[in-house]
Amino acid sequence: MSARIATGLAVDDAGVDAFAEAAGRAALGLGGTRPDLTVVFAGAPNLTHVEEGLEIVSERTGATSLIGCGAQGVLGAGRELESGGVAVWSASLPGARVETFHADAVSVDESQLAMAGLPDFDDSDAVVLLADPYSFPVEPLLSELADERPGLPVIGGLSSAGGGPGLGVLMHDGELVQRGAVGVALGGVDVRPCVSQGARPIGPEMVVTEAEDNVIAELASKPALERLKDAIAELDLDERALAARGLLLGVVIDENQPDYGRGDFLIRGLLDVDEEAGTLTVGERVRVGQTVRLQVRDGDSADEDLREALERQLGEMPTRPAGALVFTCNGRGRNMFSTPDHDALAIDDAFGGAPAAGFFCAGEIGPVGGRNFVHGFTATVAVFAGE
Repeated sequence: MSARIATGLAVDDAGVDAFAEAAGRAALGLGGTRPDLTVVFAGAPNLTHVEEGLEIVSERTGATSLIGCGAQGVLGAGRELESGGVAVWSASLPGARVETFHADAVSVDESQLAMAGLPDFDDSDAVVLLADPYSFPVEPLLSELADERPGLPVIGGLSSAGGGPGLGVLMHDGELVQRGAVGVALGGVDVRPCVSQGARPIGPEMVVTEAEDNVIAELASKPALERLKDAIAELDLDERALAARGLLLGVVIDENQPDYGRGDFLIRGLLDVDEEAGTLTVGERVRVGQTVRLQVRDGDSADEDLREALERQLGEMPTRPAGALVFTCNGRGRNMFSTPDHDALAIDDAFGGAPAAGFFCAGEIGPVGGRNFVHGFTATVAVFAGE
């Protein structure tokens, strides 16, 4: 038997009733089947009732394995609520291994943290992770997993409910937790990561020939700033205009391929330009030999990149999608696109209406070049294969 997924979306911020409505719709979609995994996303206006809401979700869906988080806004059923709402995603996953967890960072000494509460990921095929941005160091965990379980996709996002340190809203198996991260390790189920960073490449590819940490001193054996100016001078007028609004740098993570497409670059901002030293500081560590390329991001680029990423993912899947979990940046939506419901509708169109739900994140988690990263202005999707 294949995965069966259903979602429910409550548009009105009605507290407990919003949780009940979303859960009831998801339960109806599963036709009475008890879910193996339920994920809940609750918009900020409904969080004062989150404990009662979780109880209702468990009653309506029969969920025992459950994770979730507070959010600025949610999405589902082809709609985006950029503020408020409740979305419930439930899945029957026959034969799958489903292990939910609540992880926290524990201080070992003044300079070292340890992760407590993590499961053994040895038999996992994918991990969904929802983290409190104030209390959980996601990037060290991703780095640790890159060493211990290379190639294991981690997909998810940082809670965007606001409120500040100590006021996090995370959900684990029907309980409310206020710090750390919650997640689920999945095995025996076909889950594919799809990452759209919303940018497009411009100008030539360039090889890093001198760098230290996140400072690039040379590109193609020339001072980095000089080579950057040369690359900008080669652009057409439209590309120069986009670059003037905000220039980004794409860094190839996996060099073991003959050429590089959009999805092969990790997109990071240019943090500083040192005119005197001729160096560039970027938001990622770089090493000599890596290939980089200038990138720009706007609504049109983000639309094109998402549709290409979804089409590419569909082409790689053995079956049509049964459903998806969606983690989109709170800088997207109407902040980026001229039309409402952009990401939700694009995913709905690409996947033929397969049930999808998610939330607007304060940072998105997903792999590029086989390694997991925290992104910004990105849509990351966990795609579950169907029949």
